[in-house]
Amino acid sequence: MKRRRPAPKTAFVLLPFVVLLLVAGLYQACRGGEDHGETAAKYHCPMHPDYVSDKQGDCPICGMRLVQTKGEATATPAARLAAPAAPLERKILFYRNPMDPTVTSPVPAKDPMGMDYQPVYADEAQGTAIQVDGMAPVELSADALRIAGAQTAVARRKTLTRTTRASGLVTADETRVRHVHTKVSGWVEKLYVSSTGQLVRAGQPLLAIYSPELLATQEEYLRAREAAARFAGSELPEVRRGGQDLLDAARRRLELFDVPRSLIEQLDRTGEPSRTVMLFAPSSGYVTGKEIFEGMEVGPGLDLLTVTDLSRVWVEAGFYEYESRALTLGQKVAVTLPYETSATLTGRVAFIYPYLDPESRTVKVRIEFSNPGLRLKPGMYVDVVPDLGTAEGVVIPDSAVIDTGTRQVVFVTVPAADGAVFTPREVRIGSRSDGEALILEGLQAGETVAIRANFLLDSESRLRAAVAGAGARPQGGGVQ
Repeated sequence: MKRRRPAPKTAFVLLPFVVLLLVAGLYQACRGGEDHGETAAKYHCPMHPDYVSDKQGDCPICGMRLVQTKGEATATPAARLAAPAAPLERKILFYRNPMDPTVTSPVPAKDPMGMDYQPVYADEAQGTAIQVDGMAPVELSADALRIAGAQTAVARRKTLTRTTRASGLVTADETRVRHVHTKVSGWVEKLYVSSTGQLVRAGQPLLAIYSPELLATQEEYLRAREAAARFAGSELPEVRRGGQDLLDAARRRLELFDVPRSLIEQLDRTGEPSRTVMLFAPSSGYVTGKEIFEGMEVGPGLDLLTVTDLSRVWVEAGFYEYESRALTLGQKVAVTLPYETSATLTGRVAFIYPYLDPESRTVKVRIEFSNPGLRLKPGMYVDVVPDLGTAEGVVIPDSAVIDTGTRQVVFVTVPAADGAVFTPREVRIGSRSDGEALILEGLQAGETVAIRANFLLDSESRLRAAVAGAGARPQGGGVQ
Protein backbone atom coordinates (compact mmCIF):
# COMPACT_ATOMS: atom_id res chain seq x y z
CA MET A 1 0.00 0.00 0.00
CA LYS A 2 0.94 3.58 -0.61
CA ARG A 3 1.33 5.55 2.65
CA ARG A 4 -0.25 9.13 3.08
CA ARG A 5 1.98 12.12 3.61
CA PRO A 6 1.52 13.85 7.04
CA ALA A 7 -0.29 17.32 7.13
CA PRO A 8 1.94 20.35 7.26
CA LYS A 9 2.50 21.71 10.79
CA THR A 10 2.10 25.31 9.54
CA ALA A 11 -1.70 25.00 9.27
CA PHE A 12 -2.00 24.08 12.95
CA VAL A 13 0.15 27.04 13.91
CA LEU A 14 -1.89 29.69 11.93
CA LEU A 15 -5.37 28.48 13.00
CA PRO A 16 -5.40 30.17 16.48
CA PHE A 17 -4.33 33.50 14.97
CA VAL A 18 -7.17 33.39 12.43
CA VAL A 19 -9.76 32.76 15.19
CA LEU A 20 -8.34 35.62 17.26
CA LEU A 21 -8.60 38.05 14.34
CA LEU A 22 -12.24 37.10 13.73
CA VAL A 23 -13.18 37.65 17.38
CA ALA A 24 -11.43 41.02 17.45
CA GLY A 25 -13.24 42.13 14.30
CA LEU A 26 -16.62 41.19 15.72
CA TYR A 27 -15.85 43.07 18.96
CA GLN A 28 -14.85 46.22 17.11
CA ALA A 29 -17.99 46.04 14.99
CA CYS A 30 -20.15 45.78 18.11
CA ARG A 31 -18.35 48.70 19.77
CA GLY A 32 -18.69 50.79 16.63
CA GLY A 33 -22.43 50.11 16.44
CA GLU A 34 -22.78 51.05 20.12
CA ASP A 35 -20.87 54.30 19.71
CA HIS A 36 -22.94 55.36 16.69
CA GLY A 37 -26.38 54.08 17.67
CA GLU A 38 -26.65 54.37 21.45
CA THR A 39 -28.20 57.67 22.58
CA ALA A 40 -29.60 58.99 25.85
CA ALA A 41 -33.07 60.61 25.79
CA LYS A 42 -33.50 64.18 27.04
CA TYR A 43 -36.61 65.71 28.64
CA HIS A 44 -37.62 69.38 28.89
CA CYS A 45 -40.44 71.45 30.44
CA PRO A 46 -43.06 72.67 27.92
CA MET A 47 -43.38 76.00 29.79
CA HIS A 48 -39.65 76.37 30.53
CA PRO A 49 -37.76 74.94 27.53
CA ASP A 50 -34.43 75.97 29.07
CA TYR A 51 -34.82 73.34 31.76
CA VAL A 52 -33.51 69.99 30.45
CA SER A 53 -33.20 66.68 32.28
CA ASP A 54 -32.06 63.18 31.37
CA LYS A 55 -34.83 61.63 33.49
CA GLN A 56 -38.59 61.71 33.32
CA GLY A 57 -40.37 63.66 36.03
CA ASP A 58 -41.91 67.04 36.86
CA CYS A 59 -40.51 70.51 36.28
CA PRO A 60 -39.16 71.92 39.57
CA ILE A 61 -40.24 75.44 38.48
CA CYS A 62 -43.91 75.00 37.60
CA GLY A 63 -44.58 71.33 38.37
CA MET A 64 -45.57 70.47 34.78
CA ARG A 65 -44.73 66.98 33.44
CA LEU A 66 -41.51 66.88 31.40
CA VAL A 67 -41.74 65.83 27.75
CA GLN A 68 -39.11 64.12 25.61
CA THR A 69 -37.07 66.36 23.33
CA LYS A 70 -37.63 65.48 19.69
CA GLY A 71 -34.66 64.98 17.38
CA GLU A 72 -32.11 65.53 20.15
CA ALA A 73 -29.90 62.93 21.83
CA THR A 74 -26.79 62.75 23.91
CA ALA A 75 -23.85 60.67 22.66
CA THR A 76 -22.36 57.83 24.62
CA PRO A 77 -19.10 58.25 26.51
CA ALA A 78 -17.18 56.79 23.55
CA ALA A 79 -18.76 59.31 21.19
CA ARG A 80 -18.04 62.15 23.62
CA LEU A 81 -14.39 61.09 23.69
CA ALA A 82 -14.36 61.22 19.91
CA ALA A 83 -15.97 64.70 19.83
CA PRO A 84 -13.64 67.53 18.85
CA ALA A 85 -14.51 69.79 21.79
CA ALA A 86 -16.81 69.83 24.86
CA PRO A 87 -19.62 72.47 25.03
CA LEU A 88 -19.06 75.50 27.21
CA GLU A 89 -20.67 75.48 30.65
CA ARG A 90 -23.66 77.80 31.19
CA LYS A 91 -22.87 80.63 33.53
CA ILE A 92 -25.13 80.97 36.58
CA LEU A 93 -25.91 84.58 37.38
CA PHE A 94 -27.89 84.03 40.59
CA TYR A 95 -30.57 81.90 42.20
CA ARG A 96 -34.25 82.85 42.57
CA ASN A 97 -37.09 81.78 44.81
CA PRO A 98 -39.38 79.42 42.81
CA MET A 99 -42.47 80.87 44.52
CA ASP A 100 -41.47 84.55 44.35
CA PRO A 101 -39.18 85.49 41.43
CA THR A 102 -38.39 88.87 42.99
CA VAL A 103 -36.50 87.17 45.82
CA THR A 104 -32.97 86.20 44.68
CA SER A 105 -29.67 85.04 46.12
CA PRO A 106 -26.10 84.94 44.73
CA VAL A 107 -25.57 81.49 46.28
CA PRO A 108 -27.74 78.35 46.48
CA ALA A 109 -30.40 78.69 49.18
CA LYS A 110 -33.79 77.40 50.33
CA ASP A 111 -37.06 79.24 50.88
CA PRO A 112 -39.01 79.01 54.17
CA MET A 113 -40.89 75.97 52.79
CA GLY A 114 -37.65 74.10 52.11
CA MET A 115 -37.73 74.45 48.31
CA ASP A 116 -34.40 74.94 46.56
CA TYR A 117 -33.75 78.22 44.79
CA GLN A 118 -33.59 77.75 41.01
CA PRO A 119 -30.50 78.85 39.05
CA VAL A 120 -30.82 81.64 36.50
CA TYR A 121 -28.34 81.44 33.63
CA ALA A 122 -26.81 84.29 31.71
CA ASP A 123 -28.42 83.28 28.41
CA GLU A 124 -31.86 83.25 30.04
CA ALA A 125 -31.61 86.76 31.45
CA GLN A 126 -29.97 88.27 28.38
CA GLY A 127 -32.36 86.65 25.92
CA THR A 128 -35.49 88.29 27.33
CA ALA A 129 -36.58 91.55 25.69
CA ILE A 130 -39.17 93.42 27.72
CA GLN A 131 -41.81 95.14 25.55
CA VAL A 132 -44.31 96.20 28.26
CA ASP A 133 -43.25 97.38 31.68
CA GLY A 134 -43.21 94.35 33.97
CA MET A 135 -43.92 91.84 31.17
CA ALA A 136 -41.80 89.92 28.66
CA PRO A 137 -42.38 87.87 25.49
CA VAL A 138 -43.20 84.20 25.98
CA GLU A 139 -42.05 81.52 23.54
CA LEU A 140 -43.95 78.23 23.68
CA SER A 141 -43.32 75.01 21.84
CA ALA A 142 -46.04 73.16 19.97
CA ASP A 143 -46.46 70.77 22.90
CA ALA A 144 -46.77 73.67 25.34
CA LEU A 145 -49.40 75.33 23.16
CA ARG A 146 -51.40 72.13 23.08
CA ILE A 147 -51.15 71.58 26.84
CA ALA A 148 -51.98 75.19 27.71
CA GLY A 149 -54.94 75.23 25.32
CA ALA A 150 -53.89 78.54 23.75
CA GLN A 151 -56.04 79.84 20.89
CA THR A 152 -55.61 82.86 18.65
CA ALA A 153 -57.74 85.17 16.50
CA VAL A 154 -56.96 87.72 13.81
CA ALA A 155 -57.75 91.40 14.39
CA ARG A 156 -60.19 92.63 11.74
CA ARG A 157 -61.46 96.00 10.66
CA LYS A 158 -65.24 95.99 10.88
CA THR A 159 -68.26 97.97 12.07
CA LEU A 160 -69.14 97.31 15.70
CA THR A 161 -72.74 97.85 16.74
CA ARG A 162 -72.58 99.43 20.16
CA THR A 163 -75.18 98.12 22.58
CA THR A 164 -75.53 97.91 26.30
CA ARG A 165 -78.11 96.42 28.60
CA ALA A 166 -79.53 97.70 31.86
CA SER A 167 -82.25 96.70 34.26
CA GLY A 168 -85.21 99.08 34.26
CA LEU A 169 -87.91 99.61 36.88
CA VAL A 170 -91.47 100.44 35.87
CA THR A 171 -92.89 103.33 37.89
CA ALA A 172 -96.09 105.38 37.73
CA ASP A 173 -96.08 108.62 35.81
CA GLU A 174 -95.70 111.18 38.58
CA THR A 175 -97.85 113.68 36.67
CA ARG A 176 -100.76 111.22 36.78
CA VAL A 177 -100.81 110.55 40.53
CA ARG A 178 -103.55 112.33 42.54
CA HIS A 179 -104.03 112.42 46.31
CA VAL A 180 -107.49 112.92 47.89
CA HIS A 181 -107.53 115.15 50.98
CA THR A 182 -110.11 116.99 53.02
CA LYS A 183 -109.61 120.64 54.01
CA VAL A 184 -111.79 120.39 57.10
CA SER A 185 -111.99 118.07 60.08
CA GLY A 186 -114.77 115.53 60.31
CA TRP A 187 -115.75 111.88 60.21
CA VAL A 188 -116.18 109.41 57.34
CA GLU A 189 -119.91 108.68 57.16
CA LYS A 190 -119.83 106.54 54.01
CA LEU A 191 -116.91 105.00 52.05
CA TYR A 192 -117.52 104.04 48.44
CA VAL A 193 -114.03 102.61 47.82
CA SER A 194 -113.75 99.26 49.56
CA SER A 195 -110.17 98.19 48.73
CA THR A 196 -106.84 99.16 47.23
CA GLY A 197 -106.52 98.47 43.50
CA GLN A 198 -110.12 99.38 42.72
CA LEU A 199 -110.68 101.18 39.43
CA VAL A 200 -112.48 104.53 39.71
CA ARG A 201 -113.64 107.03 37.12
CA ALA A 202 -113.29 110.79 37.22
CA GLY A 203 -116.22 112.31 39.16
CA GLN A 204 -117.12 109.02 40.87
CA PRO A 205 -118.08 109.38 44.59
CA LEU A 206 -115.29 108.26 46.90
CA LEU A 207 -116.57 109.07 50.40
CA ALA A 208 -119.13 111.14 52.35
CA ILE A 209 -117.76 113.20 55.22
CA TYR A 210 -119.60 114.82 58.12
CA SER A 211 -117.98 118.05 59.25
CA PRO A 212 -119.48 120.54 61.73
CA GLU A 213 -117.41 123.25 60.07
CA LEU A 214 -118.86 122.50 56.65
CA LEU A 215 -122.35 122.41 58.13
CA ALA A 216 -121.82 125.85 59.71
CA THR A 217 -120.48 127.22 56.43
CA GLN A 218 -123.63 126.04 54.64
CA GLU A 219 -125.74 127.83 57.26
CA GLU A 220 -123.74 131.00 56.73
CA TYR A 221 -124.33 130.80 53.01
CA LEU A 222 -128.07 130.41 53.45
CA ARG A 223 -128.18 133.42 55.83
CA ALA A 224 -126.14 135.50 53.38
CA ARG A 225 -128.52 134.54 50.57
CA GLU A 226 -131.52 135.71 52.64
CA ALA A 227 -129.78 139.00 53.51
CA ALA A 228 -128.85 139.65 49.90
CA ALA A 229 -132.48 139.10 48.89
CA ARG A 230 -133.67 141.69 51.46
CA PHE A 231 -130.96 144.21 50.52
CA ALA A 232 -131.81 143.87 46.85
CA GLY A 233 -134.96 146.06 47.39
CA SER A 234 -133.04 148.91 48.99
CA GLU A 235 -132.88 152.25 47.26
CA LEU A 236 -129.21 152.66 48.23
CA PRO A 237 -126.82 151.05 45.76
CA GLU A 238 -124.22 150.59 48.52
CA VAL A 239 -126.64 148.44 50.50
CA ARG A 240 -127.58 146.37 47.48
CA ARG A 241 -123.88 145.90 46.61
CA GLY A 242 -123.00 145.01 50.23
CA GLY A 243 -125.62 142.27 50.35
CA GLN A 244 -124.37 140.76 47.10
CA ASP A 245 -120.75 140.90 48.28
CA LEU A 246 -121.70 139.04 51.46
CA LEU A 247 -123.39 136.29 49.41
CA ASP A 248 -120.43 135.98 47.06
CA ALA A 249 -118.02 135.65 50.02
CA ALA A 250 -120.09 132.87 51.61
CA ARG A 251 -120.27 131.03 48.28
CA ARG A 252 -116.53 131.43 47.78
CA ARG A 253 -115.90 129.92 51.22
CA LEU A 254 -117.85 126.79 50.28
CA GLU A 255 -115.90 126.44 47.04
CA LEU A 256 -112.57 126.75 48.87
CA PHE A 257 -113.63 123.87 51.13
CA ASP A 258 -114.08 121.76 47.96
CA VAL A 259 -117.85 121.62 48.34
CA PRO A 260 -119.18 120.30 45.03
CA ARG A 261 -121.04 122.70 42.77
CA SER A 262 -124.00 120.32 42.79
CA LEU A 263 -124.33 120.75 46.57
CA ILE A 264 -124.28 124.55 46.29
CA GLU A 265 -127.00 124.37 43.66
CA GLN A 266 -128.97 122.10 45.99
CA LEU A 267 -128.65 124.72 48.75
CA ASP A 268 -129.99 127.38 46.43
CA ARG A 269 -132.87 125.15 45.38
CA THR A 270 -133.96 123.70 48.72
CA GLY A 271 -132.60 126.16 51.26
CA GLU A 272 -131.66 123.22 53.53
CA PRO A 273 -128.02 122.42 54.53
CA SER A 274 -126.69 118.89 53.91
CA ARG A 275 -125.34 116.95 56.90
CA THR A 276 -122.60 115.27 54.83
CA VAL A 277 -120.50 116.44 51.94
CA MET A 278 -119.43 114.08 49.15
CA LEU A 279 -115.83 113.87 47.85
CA PHE A 280 -115.42 112.78 44.23
CA ALA A 281 -112.52 111.16 42.28
CA PRO A 282 -110.34 113.90 40.76
CA SER A 283 -109.33 111.64 37.83
CA SER A 284 -109.72 108.16 36.45
CA GLY A 285 -107.31 105.50 37.65
CA TYR A 286 -106.61 102.84 40.21
CA VAL A 287 -106.69 103.31 43.97
CA THR A 288 -103.06 102.72 44.88
CA GLY A 289 -103.30 104.06 48.42
CA LYS A 290 -106.07 103.87 51.05
CA GLU A 291 -105.61 105.09 54.60
CA ILE A 292 -109.22 105.41 55.81
CA PHE A 293 -112.19 103.33 56.90
CA GLU A 294 -115.86 104.15 57.62
CA GLY A 295 -116.40 106.01 60.88
CA MET A 296 -112.77 107.16 61.03
CA GLU A 297 -112.00 110.72 62.08
CA VAL A 298 -110.08 112.63 59.43
CA GLY A 299 -108.39 115.99 59.16
CA PRO A 300 -106.62 118.26 56.68
CA GLY A 301 -103.24 116.58 57.24
CA LEU A 302 -104.37 113.03 56.43
CA ASP A 303 -103.86 111.44 53.00
CA LEU A 304 -107.22 109.77 52.45
CA LEU A 305 -106.84 108.06 49.07
CA THR A 306 -104.34 107.93 46.18
CA VAL A 307 -105.62 107.56 42.62
CA THR A 308 -103.05 106.71 39.91
CA ASP A 309 -103.64 106.81 36.19
CA LEU A 310 -101.66 103.90 34.70
CA SER A 311 -102.55 104.51 31.07
CA ARG A 312 -99.03 105.94 30.71
CA VAL A 313 -96.00 104.84 32.79
CA TRP A 314 -92.30 105.49 33.15
CA VAL A 315 -89.37 103.07 32.90
CA GLU A 316 -86.29 104.22 34.79
CA ALA A 317 -82.93 102.54 34.11
CA GLY A 318 -79.46 103.23 35.48
CA PHE A 319 -76.37 103.29 33.24
CA TYR A 320 -72.74 103.42 34.33
CA GLU A 321 -70.71 106.57 33.93
CA TYR A 322 -68.78 105.38 30.89
CA GLU A 323 -72.06 104.44 29.19
CA SER A 324 -73.90 107.66 30.00
CA ARG A 325 -71.86 109.72 27.52
CA ALA A 326 -73.58 107.88 24.65
CA LEU A 327 -77.11 108.59 25.91
CA THR A 328 -79.12 111.46 24.41
CA LEU A 329 -82.66 112.80 24.62
CA GLY A 330 -84.98 111.20 22.08
CA GLN A 331 -82.73 108.16 21.71
CA LYS A 332 -84.46 104.95 20.64
CA VAL A 333 -84.77 102.32 23.38
CA ALA A 334 -86.03 98.72 23.27
CA VAL A 335 -87.66 97.22 26.36
CA THR A 336 -88.18 93.47 26.86
CA LEU A 337 -90.78 92.19 29.31
CA PRO A 338 -89.67 89.48 31.77
CA TYR A 339 -92.82 87.39 31.33
CA GLU A 340 -92.98 87.82 27.54
CA THR A 341 -89.44 87.81 26.13
CA SER A 342 -90.65 87.59 22.55
CA ALA A 343 -92.43 90.95 22.84
CA THR A 344 -90.36 94.13 22.59
CA LEU A 345 -91.65 97.61 23.32
CA THR A 346 -90.03 100.61 21.67
CA GLY A 347 -89.73 103.99 23.34
CA ARG A 348 -87.47 107.03 23.50
CA VAL A 349 -85.42 108.65 26.21
CA ALA A 350 -87.60 111.41 27.68
CA PHE A 351 -85.29 112.64 30.46
CA ILE A 352 -81.73 112.12 31.71
CA TYR A 353 -81.36 112.90 35.39
CA PRO A 354 -78.72 115.59 36.02
CA TYR A 355 -77.14 113.77 38.97
CA LEU A 356 -75.48 110.45 39.77
CA ASP A 357 -76.94 107.83 42.11
CA PRO A 358 -74.32 107.69 44.92
CA GLU A 359 -75.15 104.07 45.84
CA SER A 360 -75.14 102.40 42.43
CA ARG A 361 -72.86 104.96 40.72
CA THR A 362 -75.21 105.11 37.77
CA VAL A 363 -77.00 107.82 35.80
CA LYS A 364 -80.75 107.33 35.74
CA VAL A 365 -82.64 107.62 32.45
CA ARG A 366 -86.41 107.90 32.04
CA ILE A 367 -88.34 106.35 29.15
CA GLU A 368 -92.08 107.01 28.74
CA PHE A 369 -94.48 104.38 27.41
CA SER A 370 -98.18 104.20 26.66
CA ASN A 371 -99.62 101.33 28.64
CA PRO A 372 -102.66 99.81 26.93
CA GLY A 373 -103.82 96.66 28.65
CA LEU A 374 -101.54 97.40 31.63
CA ARG A 375 -98.68 95.32 30.21
CA LEU A 376 -96.26 97.45 32.19
CA LYS A 377 -97.05 97.37 35.89
CA PRO A 378 -95.35 99.63 38.47
CA GLY A 379 -92.67 97.73 40.37
CA MET A 380 -91.91 95.40 37.45
CA TYR A 381 -88.31 94.94 36.23
CA VAL A 382 -87.62 94.99 32.49
CA ASP A 383 -84.54 94.79 30.25
CA VAL A 384 -83.60 98.10 28.66
CA VAL A 385 -81.41 98.12 25.53
CA PRO A 386 -80.65 101.58 24.09
CA ASP A 387 -79.43 102.01 20.53
CA LEU A 388 -75.94 103.52 20.87
CA GLY A 389 -75.15 103.57 17.15
CA THR A 390 -72.14 102.00 15.41
CA ALA A 391 -68.37 102.50 15.39
CA GLU A 392 -65.82 101.34 12.80
CA GLY A 393 -62.26 100.23 13.58
CA VAL A 394 -60.02 97.29 14.50
CA VAL A 395 -62.07 94.70 16.40
CA ILE A 396 -60.84 91.69 18.41
CA PRO A 397 -62.59 89.22 20.74
CA ASP A 398 -63.09 90.72 24.18
CA SER A 399 -61.42 87.68 25.78
CA ALA A 400 -58.08 88.73 24.25
CA VAL A 401 -57.87 91.81 26.48
CA ILE A 402 -56.28 91.59 29.95
CA ASP A 403 -57.59 94.59 31.89
CA THR A 404 -55.47 95.40 34.93
CA GLY A 405 -57.47 98.47 35.87
CA THR A 406 -54.73 100.89 34.82
CA ARG A 407 -53.96 99.48 31.37
CA GLN A 408 -55.18 96.95 28.81
CA VAL A 409 -52.77 94.38 27.40
CA VAL A 410 -53.03 91.84 24.59
CA PHE A 411 -50.57 89.13 23.52
CA VAL A 412 -49.63 89.47 19.86
CA THR A 413 -48.77 86.06 18.38
CA VAL A 414 -45.96 85.42 15.87
CA PRO A 415 -45.30 81.86 14.60
CA ALA A 416 -41.92 80.31 15.47
CA ALA A 417 -40.02 77.25 14.22
CA ASP A 418 -41.63 74.90 16.74
CA GLY A 419 -44.47 76.84 18.34
CA ALA A 420 -45.16 80.54 18.68
CA VAL A 421 -43.93 83.70 20.40
CA PHE A 422 -46.45 85.76 22.40
CA THR A 423 -45.43 89.39 22.80
CA PRO A 424 -47.36 91.57 25.29
CA ARG A 425 -48.57 94.88 23.90
CA GLU A 426 -50.48 97.68 25.57
CA VAL A 427 -53.61 98.84 23.75
CA ARG A 428 -56.39 101.37 24.26
CA ILE A 429 -59.94 100.02 24.21
CA GLY A 430 -63.01 101.84 22.94
CA SER A 431 -66.51 100.45 23.12
CA ARG A 432 -67.35 96.79 23.76
CA SER A 433 -70.34 94.86 22.51
CA ASP A 434 -71.44 91.24 22.03
CA GLY A 435 -68.10 89.79 23.16
CA GLU A 436 -65.99 92.07 20.96
CA ALA A 437 -63.80 95.09 21.73
CA LEU A 438 -62.92 98.06 19.54
CA ILE A 439 -59.18 98.87 19.56
CA LEU A 440 -58.45 102.58 19.36
CA GLU A 441 -54.66 102.33 19.56
CA GLY A 442 -51.89 99.72 19.76
CA LEU A 443 -53.01 97.07 17.27
CA GLN A 444 -53.33 96.83 13.50
CA ALA A 445 -55.76 94.85 11.39
CA GLY A 446 -54.30 91.48 10.36
CA GLU A 447 -52.27 90.92 13.52
CA THR A 448 -52.95 87.77 15.53
CA VAL A 449 -53.73 87.87 19.25
CA ALA A 450 -54.20 85.18 21.89
CA ILE A 451 -57.80 84.72 23.01
CA ARG A 452 -57.41 81.74 25.36
CA ALA A 453 -54.89 80.89 28.10
CA ASN A 454 -54.22 84.63 28.46
CA PHE A 455 -53.84 84.53 32.20
CA LEU A 456 -51.37 81.66 31.92
CA LEU A 457 -49.38 83.72 29.41
CA ASP A 458 -49.65 86.76 31.68
CA SER A 459 -48.19 84.94 34.69
CA GLU A 460 -45.36 83.44 32.61
CA SER A 461 -44.65 86.82 31.03
CA ARG A 462 -44.38 88.50 34.41
CA LEU A 463 -42.20 85.67 35.68
CA ARG A 464 -39.75 86.03 32.82
CA ALA A 465 -39.72 89.80 33.16
CA ALA A 466 -38.92 89.43 36.85
CA VAL A 467 -36.07 87.05 36.02
CA ALA A 468 -34.71 89.42 33.40
CA GLY A 469 -34.98 92.40 35.74
CA ALA A 470 -33.28 90.54 38.56
CA GLY A 471 -30.46 89.49 36.23
CA ALA A 472 -29.91 93.04 35.03
CA ARG A 473 -29.47 94.58 38.51
CA PRO A 474 -26.42 93.86 40.70
CA GLN A 475 -26.89 91.07 43.21
CA GLY A 476 -26.25 91.61 46.91
CA GLY A 477 -24.63 89.19 49.29
CA GLY A 478 -27.04 86.74 50.87
CA VAL A 479 -30.68 85.97 50.47
CA GLN A 480 -32.96 88.97 49.95
